[in-house]
Amino acid sequence: MQVSDSSSRILAGLLEARTGQQLTMSRRWRIETALAALLRERGIPTLDELITILVMGREPSLATQVVEALLNNETYFFRDRTPFDLISRATLPKLVQRRPTKRLRIWSAGCSTGQEAYSLAMLFAEDPLRWAGWTIDILGTDVSESAVRRAREGVYSQFEVQRGLGVTQMIRWFEETDDGWRAVEPLRRMVRFQVQNLLEPAPHPGQFDIVLCRNVLLYLNGERRAQVFDRVADAMAPDGSLMLGAGETVIGQTKRFWADPDSRGLYRPLEAGELPPVALRA
Repeated sequence: MQVSDSSSRILAGLLEARTGQQLTMSRRWRIETALAALLRERGIPTLDELITILVMGREPSLATQVVEALLNNETYFFRDRTPFDLISRATLPKLVQRRPTKRLRIWSAGCSTGQEAYSLAMLFAEDPLRWAGWTIDILGTDVSESAVRRAREGVYSQFEVQRGLGVTQMIRWFEETDDGWRAVEPLRRMVRFQVQNLLEPAPHPGQFDIVLCRNVLLYLNGERRAQVFDRVADAMAPDGSLMLGAGETVIGQTKRFWADPDSRGLYRPLEAGELPPVALRA
């Protein structure tokens, strides 16, 4: 199945229009693999025929399916592990001291099929005495409707549930069913999911203490990254923490965040026009 330049441009334009994500030349090799199953399912013989249907607008639902197929939903439990250790070791102890209301709100932005959000829930569930009396609200959002649907179900294959989890965690927090391994009810109660495009207004009511937005900005151009940073900054508590992916940074991308000098890899929000504390002291 060959992917012509014109077909690639049309598909890239559709993805960007719907999600803001760019299908750069270096990523267009994914088109053939990503759409193969959809073509078989819909009985469409070639990509050119698919493009014809999309351009003519005969099947609006097909465009949604194409976008869903082109999205990169790669994720796994405790992905890269270090960020979760940083949250547990550096971020949560500070928030415990600063939150007399005993309430924390955490946003997993671009959560894909939910493993990151459930990993966060496990951090709290595995230390029940420390968090007794606390209200922990974990929100997972993603632009993909199918990914959010799977996250809400909380059911994973044997392969998925073993990625990032030890045997003890897997047995403790998941139960085997006919459909796969499902997160136990106490864990599912800690997490909620909704469809959310990061270019749109952030989830209401905001004031998130921690936001994880990892490996999402890689697919956006500079202008859209700045828009996302603005949305996220507006939705955070003034002393909240933002965590990005290992290959992402706020430097040169936005003036709404500054690097946390006490916790490398975390960023603090700034009001529009506000200078970071380091600059104020200079």
